[in-house]
Amino acid sequence: MAVEPAVLEKLEAGFKKLQEATDCKSLLKKYLSKEIFDQLKNKKTSLGATLLDVIQSGVENLDSGVGIYAPDAEAYSLFAPLFDPIIEDYHVGFKQTDKHPAKDFGDLNAFVNVDPENKFVISTRVRCGRSLQGYPFNPCLTEAQYKEMEDKVSSTLSGLEGELKGTYYPLTGMGKEVQQKLIDDHFLFKEGDRFLQAANACRYWPTGRGIYHNDNKTFLVWCNEEDHLRIISMQMGGDLGQVYRRLVTAANDIEKRVPFSHHDRLGFLTFCPTNLGTTIRASVHIKVPKLAANRDKLEEVAGKFNLQVRGTRGEHTEAEGGVYDISNKRRMGLTEFQAVKEMQDGILELIKMETELS
Repeated sequence: MAVEPAVLEKLEAGFKKLQEATDCKSLLKKYLSKEIFDQLKNKKTSLGATLLDVIQSGVENLDSGVGIYAPDAEAYSLFAPLFDPIIEDYHVGFKQTDKHPAKDFGDLNAFVNVDPENKFVISTRVRCGRSLQGYPFNPCLTEAQYKEMEDKVSSTLSGLEGELKGTYYPLTGMGKEVQQKLIDDHFLFKEGDRFLQAANACRYWPTGRGIYHNDNKTFLVWCNEEDHLRIISMQMGGDLGQVYRRLVTAANDIEKRVPFSHHDRLGFLTFCPTNLGTTIRASVHIKVPKLAANRDKLEEVAGKFNLQVRGTRGEHTEAEGGVYDISNKRRMGLTEFQAVKEMQDGILELIKMETELS
């Protein structure tokens, strides 16, 4: 399958725009050399995805941090000369010869309540992304596939029991009241993230999208937002152990019912290369006003434990009232257990420092 002339023209224009963007700091700009561009521009996956699908978000949004997405699982192999160095850079030394270890949730009792006195941690959340085997990612999905996946996911989730038992709410035909309630609980995702829009990840909205949560509102699953599945466990306070154990139970339960996309070198596959391997993001909303007054110090400690510091409204936002969202940054080349342990150790250290400063 040849790449259409119109696509090649867009690719050339996009490449030129990147080259000329002097203030662009994305990993896409850093690693898309003329040589790699020429090597990849005529390639197409068996589902028809091209290099344009991979880079279009980063070309349109020059302020991207990363700037690329995988339109389907094969893209990670076919466009490896671009993906691999970006993956290595983002995941702190996950080299092109490295292989992500097998799934290992480790000793579930090794995690604790990081803030038993409730002084610093407002809430704790652990999530992972998963893709259903045999389906492409957002830009290549048809409307029929979105519907089919939603059916699979909602019937799978309706089989969950115990603490995980809950209700699935499809976005299609959702009443205003239900919608408002989910927004108030900070559960609902919205259409319109410009990075995802530019990557063609929002087509046929809201078809096939929905949200599931348990009765206690401590466990939810997003269906077909950025990834096929986002499995999320969360609660107020700092009991990381409880949050992690709930996530592991849910992920294992769902995997028994639907097989996930997995790559022997990269681990679990999802739409965004920042989110491969374990795909685990363990985070806390934490109030550290003393450390916040010295952002460099905060960043330095965070860096030591490979943690990412951001505002509480998600990526690209500022902290409000000294409250930060702090999470593990590395998701590859280490096990699920190690990723969450890194976050726990870093948070305990930050709490210790904040206490010493008061």
